[in-house]
Amino acid sequence: MSEFARNLYPLALRLDGRPVLVVGGGAVATRRVPALLDAGAAVTVVSPELTPALHGLADAGRIRWVERTFEPSDVDGMWLVQVAVDDAGAARRVSEAAEERRVFCVRADDRTAATAWTPAVTRHGPVTVAVLGGGDPRRAMATRDAIAGFLAGGATASPGERPPRGHVALVGAGPGDPELITVKGRRLLAAADVVVADRLAPGLLLDELRPEVELVDAAKIPYGPARTQEEINRILVDRARAGRFVVRLKGGDPYVFGRGGEEALACAEAGIPVTVVPGVTSAIAVPAVAGIPVTHRGVAHEFTVVSGHLAPDHPESLVDWPALGRQRGTVVVLMGLKNLPAIAATLMAHGRPGSTPAAVVQEGTTTAQRRVTATLATIADAAKTDGLRAPAITIIGDVVTTLPAPGS
Repeated sequence: MSEFARNLYPLALRLDGRPVLVVGGGAVATRRVPALLDAGAAVTVVSPELTPALHGLADAGRIRWVERTFEPSDVDGMWLVQVAVDDAGAARRVSEAAEERRVFCVRADDRTAATAWTPAVTRHGPVTVAVLGGGDPRRAMATRDAIAGFLAGGATASPGERPPRGHVALVGAGPGDPELITVKGRRLLAAADVVVADRLAPGLLLDELRPEVELVDAAKIPYGPARTQEEINRILVDRARAGRFVVRLKGGDPYVFGRGGEEALACAEAGIPVTVVPGVTSAIAVPAVAGIPVTHRGVAHEFTVVSGHLAPDHPESLVDWPALGRQRGTVVVLMGLKNLPAIAATLMAHGRPGSTPAAVVQEGTTTAQRRVTATLATIADAAKTDGLRAPAITIIGDVVTTLPAPGS
């Protein structure tokens, strides 16, 4: 071990509410920011541009975006600086400014020039394990994965395990909590050469990727920046044809409004083998975590899951809204917050009583989860008044008030 690697003092930082600066808005920042947010840090990102995933965090108010290049005064008042740029000169200017102000600085481009290192991390319930590999990130990752496998009962890929080359795995990452990904999904993610990730895939999972993994941000921000589905399909096929193992990491389940079927078809047409790993769908998990069972004996014996990204009167909508207005079971609406006033009005116009209990749950299963409960007649106004934002799920039916809300 080098003298440089030996002279380290391991430390856990309590960043809750404390300002942290991230310089750079690309793939490295996309991987690092979620862990900072999960620690409660008040994150400022300085960069002329952002990836779609970081754009989504900025639009949601989760991070503060300064849309320009770095200035030394950006470090003032910060507790920690993370440099996520691939320009050595620009990175050096940031670390010099941090050094002058006695602020610890992590550099993605040059560990030897940094005053702090980010370890390889695995989380298992209340246990967090951080591993430093003496300057060798691969050694740290291998050790981390071995520990993660022990904690999870052997769930992660072993150091010598290699998946088939030229293969695509459609992996459902679950509704937001990184611990809700399946055992198989986490194991394949640990073995990936390329990860193509959606905005709704848990960001903390990206922080656990090996440093050499290519991360493609395929975030689809509603009504904002997006890669076309054709471009995503092309990336999956091209990377697999190059002999790489590709994981398409999707929020929830790949086949529940996840367009996983289109990606599987594109791979099949190109002769690329596909493995599908189902995920915990947010349509059931988010209501459950928010204290709402989608079915309950004597209350609801059926539930219907629909997409609300198109208004009920949109000519391309395939949802039979009049039929939903006549049914008595639970209705779960995904991607419908923008169209909620029209959805509620349409359901009431076709027979669903305005007094029917309804709830909107924002960012369910995550630390940012919020729930608003009202009636079908008032839920749209209540969600707007409380400032709820996407991603959010609407639940309509008597099950909404069957159980007490968590924490009540």
